[in-house]
Amino acid sequence: MWPPRFLLKAATVSYKERDMQHYSSSENGFVETPSPHSEGWLNVCCPDETEMHILVDDFGMPPVFLDYIGDPDERPRVDREGDWSIIILRIPTRSNQKDVPYETVPIGVICHDDLIITLCYSENDVINDFVTFSRQRHLEITNRSNFILHIIYRSATWYLKYLQNINNDVSAAERNMASSVRNEELMRLTRLQKTLVYFNTSLHGNEMMLERLEHLFAGEYDPELLDDVDIEIKQAISTVAIYTEILESTMDALGSIISNNLNGVMKRMTALSISLMVPTLIASFYGMNVNVGFDGFPYAFPLIILISLCLTVGVLLWLKHIKWF
Repeated sequence: MWPPRFLLKAATVSYKERDMQHYSSSENGFVETPSPHSEGWLNVCCPDETEMHILVDDFGMPPVFLDYIGDPDERPRVDREGDWSIIILRIPTRSNQKDVPYETVPIGVICHDDLIITLCYSENDVINDFVTFSRQRHLEITNRSNFILHIIYRSATWYLKYLQNINNDVSAAERNMASSVRNEELMRLTRLQKTLVYFNTSLHGNEMMLERLEHLFAGEYDPELLDDVDIEIKQAISTVAIYTEILESTMDALGSIISNNLNGVMKRMTALSISLMVPTLIASFYGMNVNVGFDGFPYAFPLIILISLCLTVGVLLWLKHIKWF
């Protein structure tokens, strides 16, 4: 069982500059400290081969934990390897793929004695937001279980933020659907629907993990913080369900509107074809190699043109009268 209190110090490994930034928990949140420690919190984002060797060789972390977090489909769970423990959660992040705007990725909270390592193979806003949040709220976190609960809390907050962005995209699609005859908006909504499926699955997995952590951290966590985390996750799950229903109804309506608009375009094209058929028919008659009259009439050509125009206008007026277009 993990000790309830520890000296919370953080070392953030930069995968770009390879420098280390160290923080300690104070009354004003996380502040920088001058040197790394083998106890505390080490956050690793997008590690390369060198940083993986540091984790395994210098800190003694089981290499299998790297494989767990490296699996993009890893589900939330708890596992142990000797004296090391890992809690796997799924957090939201912006996607680099074209088929979905957002996705969920696994993040590992790895514990050993007085050391916590958070490891994620994707850039995300959750960890940086957690540090900023601690400074804004002047949080002094000296309890390991509360630290993990705060990570879950901030991830749920980012789920809600991205869900709000998704809702804005759906609203924009609704505003553009009245004149839409193409499938771009429908494909855009399909990508949002895939994102909601990812969010729904990951949130339910995190919810089950939270229930398990409640028993694992028995007597160590802040009950009010646990209630806040539980409420935030349930709110995110409820929001996903609501937005999914809205999105499904919007997609159905958009499909019907696209079909209806396309029918309108086809009606206008048909009306134009019928209107052009009248002068074409007259021109076809007078193009025959037979005597069709007006041979000696000097104004035969403009008269035929005038008759064709009158008949064409008459057909257009009739089509408009019957509300063909």
